[in-house]
Amino acid sequence: MTAVAQNARFLVAFTEELKCIAEHLWPCTRGRVYIQPQGVWTNPDTGFAWRIHLRSWGVPADANSLLFLLVCGIRQVKDPLYLTDTFSEWQHEDSRVHLIIIGPEIDSVLSAAVKERTKMARGVWLLPELPQNQLHAAMSDSFCLVNSSLSEGMSGAILEAMQLGLPVIARDIPGNAALITHEETGLLYTTAQEFKVQARRLMTDMALRERLVPCARRLVEGNHSQEAERRTYTHLLLELSGPEPVAGAPTASG
Repeated sequence: MTAVAQNARFLVAFTEELKCIAEHLWPCTRGRVYIQPQGVWTNPDTGFAWRIHLRSWGVPADANSLLFLLVCGIRQVKDPLYLTDTFSEWQHEDSRVHLIIIGPEIDSVLSAAVKERTKMARGVWLLPELPQNQLHAAMSDSFCLVNSSLSEGMSGAILEAMQLGLPVIARDIPGNAALITHEETGLLYTTAQEFKVQARRLMTDMALRERLVPCARRLVEGNHSQEAERRTYTHLLLELSGPEPVAGAPTASG
């Protein structure tokens, strides 16, 4: 990676923090790192019946079910089993809550472990990935998006959920905290027990939910447009045809 960074004409970081990390690791990149937040675009399939789909996989989902959606590729860094025990115990108290883990099987060993664990865990379900427009429809008909990752750059699933009006409860790690202001654009947690506290708040405090959703959507609309992303990368491609490197490192808004 060092060789790649040293020889790259430009580097692109999602956040100021990642830019600083890159410049610390590779001082030679100073003046060549652009900041461009990830762009997002959603297009839900309005004909996709999410709860019927769930029932076809054995999930007893009805109109009263509270569907917590964990969208991730099955690999260690996503820590997909982190909240399994919490939901399994919670289901004994409230049969409405379900954790739906959905995504591609990237790590075959972990995927096998997740399959085995979810077979035994009450209220926790593992489903294969969906086409993007169906996934967006599933988000639109769920209660909350969950993130349990150990590390993130910038979560596309979180951005999509925000744009679709789905509240987010995410693990308090730097990548997530760069996107989410706690109690303003989403909720953050540090332990499984704290997750349950935040989830219950979202279930009982309608004013909180009504505050989070529009604030998160405004964040995405203001900072994560595909048009801004397109302009930045078009500019970089045009600069590549020039004889000299870019003198500065403007942000996406610069």
